[in-house]
Amino acid sequence: MAQKQKQQQQNNHHKIYVLQLRKAESIHCIKEPHHLMCYYDYATGRTNRLHPKHHHPLRRLFFLLSSLCFSLLFLSLLFYSLGTEQILQVERNLQAAPKPPCSSMQNNSICCDRTSFRTDICFMRGDVRTNSRSSSILLVSSPATSNITEEKIRPYTRKWEANVMSTIDELRLRQVADSRSHKCDVTHNVPAVVFSTGGYTGNVYHEFNDGILPLYITSQHFNRKVVFLILEYHDWWMTKYGDVVSRLSKYKPIDFTNDKRTHCFKEVIVGVRIHDELTVDPKKMIKGKTIRDFRRMLDEAYKGRIRYIERIEGRRSLVPVQYLPTSSTSEVYRPKLVILSRSGGSRMIENEAELVALAKAIGFQVQVLKPDRTTELCKIYRELNYSDAMIGVHGAAMTHFLFMRPGKVFIQIIPLGTDWAAETYYGQPATKLGLWYMPYKIQAKESSLYREYPKGDPVLTDPESVGKRGWEVTKKVYLDRQNVRLDLWRFKKGLVRAHAYLVAKKRNQNAQ
Repeated sequence: MAQKQKQQQQNNHHKIYVLQLRKAESIHCIKEPHHLMCYYDYATGRTNRLHPKHHHPLRRLFFLLSSLCFSLLFLSLLFYSLGTEQILQVERNLQAAPKPPCSSMQNNSICCDRTSFRTDICFMRGDVRTNSRSSSILLVSSPATSNITEEKIRPYTRKWEANVMSTIDELRLRQVADSRSHKCDVTHNVPAVVFSTGGYTGNVYHEFNDGILPLYITSQHFNRKVVFLILEYHDWWMTKYGDVVSRLSKYKPIDFTNDKRTHCFKEVIVGVRIHDELTVDPKKMIKGKTIRDFRRMLDEAYKGRIRYIERIEGRRSLVPVQYLPTSSTSEVYRPKLVILSRSGGSRMIENEAELVALAKAIGFQVQVLKPDRTTELCKIYRELNYSDAMIGVHGAAMTHFLFMRPGKVFIQIIPLGTDWAAETYYGQPATKLGLWYMPYKIQAKESSLYREYPKGDPVLTDPESVGKRGWEVTKKVYLDRQNVRLDLWRFKKGLVRAHAYLVAKKRNQNAQ
């Protein structure tokens, strides 16, 4: 992936070469695969020959040299004043990116951008009104308006997965001429964003990747002056993510399906944008926002709730333990390690107790965290925000790396058959956040499958070939039936490196 991006950057960079001949009349540029070749086109000039009988050879040589110097000076000035500007203009034209669809849409119109592989998004501007009874959003236009349009959209970010998309409510975006049957019950002076909390909602990875992060990408530039209209509204989802939603909008979200009132807006965005797995692409964001800005938003979202919990529990501060003043400068620093423990019989660490003992012996203070669907999200955030390192077996719970501070350590244990998913869904995004990502790929002997299959079976020796049989086979074999028993002598090497890194980093912070 990184190599592909590097090649793309090279292809987008145009080097300039100039072949300078005689006195220029015009300039021509040719776009080559990896550079821009420009040359001057010269007219045939007249030659004023000096008659030998009128000029001494030395005088003629002096005259020629003077003319040559003058010509070079003239051409250099011409190059900077004329040639450079023309070349730069060509370069600017080549590099000018096309405007995204719907970026210049007019008022009183509907425009849909369906160019993304992952999601569709539509924009409505003018007199926009909701009509939940017909699963419609209406744009009221003058009867004289031509090209009356209707668009259909399912506002969810798994566009390529037909099965899950078929479960998402479809909305009709219609242009109508008669507003008398759709009078406004509630008029809003801010825009609206419409999205769905259906689909894979219930899985923390999909809740962030398909929902919360796209919502941030689409709405953060409104500075909370936006109303959210939610399809397939779930009370439990609002309980779980209400703190985050309140940092993106200062208005109460609207249950689109069950709120039968007509809500009126001047602008509505139907659908949300998504960039990549668990990340924010600053090149596509207004003001260049990044995944670190998203994480800072999470800090603000959970700060108040964490303070309340800590008052109840008697804990003294939001400040991570290692940043609190100590009574003795000689006190040994022990980085905090959180082990995300799985339950339910799949991808568990069978020798977890021994792992805890090893980590403590190396010098970590260790906490084993076993979140489930009833665990309040801000409590998980608090523990990981305070942590220096996290260990977990590949799975949806690795999404919680988003709760760690940049510069900390994320160790993902990668079972057999999960290499690509582990790297794509969590490894690369963690690196973009600024974590030190340390993947630990288990060997066949560390997998519980080693006790089920013969030693030469492709399940153990060639997981990639097994994965080619399809997702259902991968899920059944490698995700639903595999646990790990770590080779602690082998795993210890990474833990020691992580500990040394964190201790050295802490020492440098204290020295500043």
